[in-house]
Amino acid sequence: MNLHPQLLRSEQHIEVGLMIQRDAGVIIQRWTRRAAQEQPGAARAHYQALLDHLPLLLRKLGQSLADSLDADATPHDAPAREHGEQRWEVGWSLSEMVRDYQILRLVLIEYLEETLERPLGFREIAAINLALDEAIAASVTAYVHQRDEHVRGIEAERVAAFQQADQRKNEFLAILAHELRNPLAPILTSLELFRVAGTSDPHVNQARDIIERQVRHMVRLVDDLLDLTRIAQGKLSLKKTVFDVRQAVNQAVQTTRPLLEAQAHQLSVELPAEPIYLEADEARVVQMLINLLGNAGKYTERDGRISLTVAREDVEAVLRVRDNGVGIEADMLDRIFDLFAQVGRSLHRAQGGLGVGLTLVRQLVELHGGKVSVHSDGPGKGSEFVVRLPIAPASVAPSVPSSAPAAASPACHILIIEDNADARETLAALLRILGHRTETAATGPEGVRLALAVRPQVVLIDLGLPGLDGFQVARQIRAAQGDSMRLVALTGYALEEDRRRTEEAGFDAHLPKPVELEELNRVLAGVKSAP
Repeated sequence: MNLHPQLLRSEQHIEVGLMIQRDAGVIIQRWTRRAAQEQPGAARAHYQALLDHLPLLLRKLGQSLADSLDADATPHDAPAREHGEQRWEVGWSLSEMVRDYQILRLVLIEYLEETLERPLGFREIAAINLALDEAIAASVTAYVHQRDEHVRGIEAERVAAFQQADQRKNEFLAILAHELRNPLAPILTSLELFRVAGTSDPHVNQARDIIERQVRHMVRLVDDLLDLTRIAQGKLSLKKTVFDVRQAVNQAVQTTRPLLEAQAHQLSVELPAEPIYLEADEARVVQMLINLLGNAGKYTERDGRISLTVAREDVEAVLRVRDNGVGIEADMLDRIFDLFAQVGRSLHRAQGGLGVGLTLVRQLVELHGGKVSVHSDGPGKGSEFVVRLPIAPASVAPSVPSSAPAAASPACHILIIEDNADARETLAALLRILGHRTETAATGPEGVRLALAVRPQVVLIDLGLPGLDGFQVARQIRAAQGDSMRLVALTGYALEEDRRRTEEAGFDAHLPKPVELEELNRVLAGVKSAP
């Protein structure tokens, strides 16, 4: 007996089909009563909406049975799809919907046999089953589609919310860096004033050195936060050169030694006799080592021992930082490089730190194609961090060593446009002690007017000015005076995109706050002495 679907669709079951169309309302009533008995837990919210469209589903089902259809015609598919969508909208589960169709099958056959007062024929039942199976398939497809669209919508909303939160975090960190750099700038400038003025009082010199160490530590914390943001956004670019790793070690040791000595730590450094050349960003390698040495100092009790060794192993430069500090528990070894992870929080929290230094070390090492690992025998037994970086190919020539520190620049006529009074006055005082002639302005419009009136050789411009921002000030000065003045952006915004914006606005240089005297001297170098 041939039960091929195309053949069953072409057959007419007029009596059954017309009865289903005529008695759709009665069948639905029986269906809903039976469904409520067999699925009492099924959601019944907005059930009237379901009742409103069910007659169309049954009438189309009856039409499919009464008419001789084309081989692939299924007129009941459209209302079945609507049925599946509505079942999803009112909260039915997929299994409840399928069970509901099974109940309809039983009710429909019982009603037809009762009303016709005869058993349904084999091919009638087969045709009804085919039509209902097709309706179930259409409803399930529509139900799953609605559900998947809903899930995708939720996921898209979550992704959008995450991206928005991440963007806000990055914006917050940039603003935080700016706001922290602003008060740090006059502090460091004041320290430079003390140094240039000179004093023989050892207590004053000691206090100055302590303040400077702590302020520079805060600057590094701010920079670490910004670097993590740059890496996450893919905006941190490496400025690679070929250099001897020993000079990077010396720079890192020079930076961290005062902090380690303040804790009475003993630092030993072991370097190879022969140079080991890296093709890397030297400043970033120095930063890695500063963070590792600082971490060792923070998690080692006073009078501790810290060692830094460098060696070549095959095609890698291996840098090891070892301490006899608090050690690391076994369950922390896999998480020690995670953001905000810290060891010995209760004991050493007072030593400071944000829990970002080691995360930054790992990311910087990986950006250079290297690896970093940690080992500890447990609490109280110290730890060892090992950085492996690829050695530069022998065919690559070492870069020319960076130039010596800039000498004091010739006396210049300098205008400072800065709304922070402390930053403005301390920088002006320092420049005057160094032999420069200075003018100051506190707002953008005042700065433009003074620049055009006194025509200084150099204009130091804060970007966040009232009245006119630093970009507008630069454009107006350039429009009126061309390239006759050297314009320098003086700002707490230190991201690469900030540097690009200042360059596009016509600035000659970009100095992030707090300004280093050596960098300022480099910017002023080449300017002819003021008449």
